[in-house]
This record gives sequence, structure tokens and C-alpha cells, in this order.
Amino acid sequence: MESHSNMPISWSSSLHTLAKRFGDGLAALDGQNQTLSYTELNSRAHALATALLLRGLKPGDPVATLMPNSVDAVWVSYGVRLAGACETPLSWSYTQDEIEWCAQIAQFKHVISLQSREEGLAALGLTFFDTASISAQQTMSLASPLPAVQSEISGRILFTSGTTGKPKGVRYTHGARWQGEQLLKASLPFVPERGARILLMTPFVHGSSLLTFAWLDHGGTIVLHDGVNIDRIAPLLERESLAAIFAPPTVLAKITGALAPQQFPSVQCIFTGTQPLTPALYQRAYAMFGAKVRITFGKSECVNPITILDRADTHHYFSQSDVPAGACVGWPATGVEIKIEAPTSADEPHGEVWLRSPHMSAGLIDANGFRPHTPEGWHNTGDLGYIDTAGRVILTGRVADVIKTGGYRVNPDEIEADLASNALCGQICVTSLASDYWGEIIIAVGEGTQAGWQEVCEQLVAGMSKHKRPRLYVAVTALPRNPQGKISRRHVSRMVLETHTLADGPYPTLTAVSQ
Repeated sequence: MESHSNMPISWSSSLHTLAKRFGDGLAALDGQNQTLSYTELNSRAHALATALLLRGLKPGDPVATLMPNSVDAVWVSYGVRLAGACETPLSWSYTQDEIEWCAQIAQFKHVISLQSREEGLAALGLTFFDTASISAQQTMSLASPLPAVQSEISGRILFTSGTTGKPKGVRYTHGARWQGEQLLKASLPFVPERGARILLMTPFVHGSSLLTFAWLDHGGTIVLHDGVNIDRIAPLLERESLAAIFAPPTVLAKITGALAPQQFPSVQCIFTGTQPLTPALYQRAYAMFGAKVRITFGKSECVNPITILDRADTHHYFSQSDVPAGACVGWPATGVEIKIEAPTSADEPHGEVWLRSPHMSAGLIDANGFRPHTPEGWHNTGDLGYIDTAGRVILTGRVADVIKTGGYRVNPDEIEADLASNALCGQICVTSLASDYWGEIIIAVGEGTQAGWQEVCEQLVAGMSKHKRPRLYVAVTALPRNPQGKISRRHVSRMVLETHTLADGPYPTLTAVSQ
């Protein structure tokens, strides 16, 4: 499937137009009270693009960015694509080993970052671009836009979350990137007014950057915070200064947990996705904001929006007396095709979800090199699910997470859905431990538990088949999450084995290791 016509992408000309249109209007501000106007965004981004071109960077060459959530991350992202390079954003929290791995598979040699990271990057043999020196060049003449970029060359490499192994690179062309941004803009629930503010708290490298490009094209303002800081968020809500918030379920849970029972009806939309939204969390969000929650589905391999469940549809779905198990992510967005393969096992009622779309990535990169998607354009998402009678996509789990225990195949998401209403703990992760006797032992790991949480869990799963019920329960202070806020079941299992000793057998037990 073609991702875009062969017409060049006029990134530079488009940004010039935004600067002329919105001028000194506020494009971005961050948690350190740094600000960025549209004029400054244009100047700094073009200064960076020019510096890259003067260094001999060619269109499609990978250039990494390593930036914390800040206004600098915004103009750096724009600048790399103006040069026609392949933007390769790295999470600010990546370790040296993780950066080295990403450099190995993505083949980048240049990294744009802060002075504080120069030594570590140099140790990996990477060329360092200092944002401070680039920013100082912003007064340079920018009378003429830079050349347009060919749509078929590499435009961005994102990295998967790494929940099932080392991260893979996901390569997009400039054309697919342009298509994705147009689709995201076209599917916004409303057109942001000039200066309308959206709060972004998750790492800029994924969802926050996508919403940034869409929002700024309308003259809005992004408020970029580094994580969930309730002391900073509460005043913004109380002053009614936010039109929208991007809050995946983990973020939404922190906001509603800290600020209930206050109400903030002035917020027009809560954009959410990346993890399943439980009925209990939706009701908490509804009590605080009203019917403002909007669900979309996106992946590293095909960014938002793949599917959309708008605000009224989300409220209708979660207002049912009996909300079905699984994560309803809505209807396919314009141009997106979804198909469900037949289940591969009688123990698994739902098939694998496949998709194709004009804005999908070109393929994946791992230790063996680049692997394009199939010629027909279909991509196996690795998700399990089905399409309900209304045509909505319902996700029910991950193929890689299916547990094989006692001869049965068990989907841990099904168990988590039943346990989600347990009010005596935070999030519960259902995973497994290797067992000679059972193959795998199902365990439920609860975060921030209170007395009696296990008994409540056992009551909630009492109606399930016996082979699906957790055999062991473990309480932890916090579940391990990656930079995008996702929980890796593999990491949870490893954490349990590092802190407990397993006695295998027909009635397995876990004993905490004394510290």
C-alpha cells in the first residue's frame, strides 16, 4: 500500500508559514518555565537544520535526538525533519547500553543533546551536537525555505517499548510521517483555537510529539511537563487554563487519585491510549471532567490514530451496565484497515489483529537489519482481539503474553480485567513464573496493596475456570514501567524471582528473600 504520493514534503515552507501566521504567539512552555514562540521555533529549527546540512548530512541519514521534556525538544524535533534527515528520538532515561544498542541497529552517528550528555555520547563514539550552541545561531537569515524533502526517503525511526526483548527500530518514510500528521489533525475532536493549551506529561519521543505537531499546526500552545507533578498540574486546572490533556491511563489514575473529588469541567478533552482503560478509572475521570475522555489506539509500528472512540462514544460504552472484558479502542480511522485472523488454538477465543494504513511504517529494524512489511502492506500487531457487532475493535491481550499452564492457554488480560475493580490496591499485573510441574504458574502482582487485597482478588476470580485463577499473589510497592508507562510482564516476573524463592510443585509457594 502506498503511504504517500511521490510529491516532496515542504516541511521548511510549512514552518515558515506558521511563524508568519502566529509570530510571537506562544508555541510551547515547559515545567522549567521556559517558553518558545512560533518565531523562535522557526528560527531555532532552521538553525539546526542548516547546521546539519553544513556537516554533510544527506536526506534520509539517521540523526538521533536525546532530550528531556522541554521546549528545546520541540524545536530540535522540527529542525531534524527540516533537514530531511531521519529523526531518531531516544528516551532521556535510556542507559548507555540502551543508547549503544539503538545506535547499532539504527546506524546513527550524530546525536543532538544537552551538554550534560556529551561525555557519555563521546564514549560511545558518537558525534555530539550541543543544543545551546545551535540555539545561539537562531538570528541567522532565513529568508528562503530549505528544499522540500522527497517523500519516499527515511524520515523517522521510533523504538518499540522492549517489553518482549530488546527494542526494535520502526522506520517511517517522510511521506508516511506526513500522512500520519494529516490524519491526526483531521481526526481531532475539535480545532484548537489560537493559544489553546494542551498539557503533555509523557515522554516527548512518542505520543506527546505527535500531538505537538497536530496542535501547533492550528496555532495552539503545548505545555510540556516531565512526568506527573500534581503540585504543578493542579493550578493549571484550577485556573481553567487547559483545553486538553494527554493522559494515558497510568497518568489519568494519578490525577484522579490525587485531585478527587474536585471537578474541572472546563477541560474539553482527555486524550488517552497506550494502555487499556478500565471501567472504574473511566468513572473516576467522568466524575472529575465529565464525558471528555477520548480513546485512540496507536503503536510504534503505526502511530495514532489507528482507531478512534470519541468522547460521546466512550461515555456510551462505559455507561453500559455490563462493560465487556477487553479494551474497546473504537472504529478504524479513515484509510485504516483492520482484520482479525482465525484463532490458532481452541483455548484462545480471539484471533490476532492485523492492520494496514497509508501512514504505517515501512518496516522493522533489529540485529539482522531492516525487515519491510509484507508486500500487501499488512502488519501483524501482536495483539489479540475481535470486532464487536457495532464494528468496534476490542483488544483482549497480546500473543506474546499468553500463558501456557497445565496444558491450557490463558490470556492474562482476561484475568486482569476481572481484578481491575479491586479497590484495595493500585494496578494489578498478571504474569507467570516458569514451572517444571505446571509449565507456567499464574501469579497476580499488586501495586500499593492494602490488607485484605488478596482475599478480594480471590472473590473476583471465583467465577473463572480453575486453571485461569492465579495460584500465587505478590504485593509490591511499585510495578516496573518503561519510559512510556507500560508494564512489562517479563520484568515483573523477573522482579518477583529476584525478591522471592519459588518452591515448585502441585501447590507452589513463594518466600520473600530476606534483605
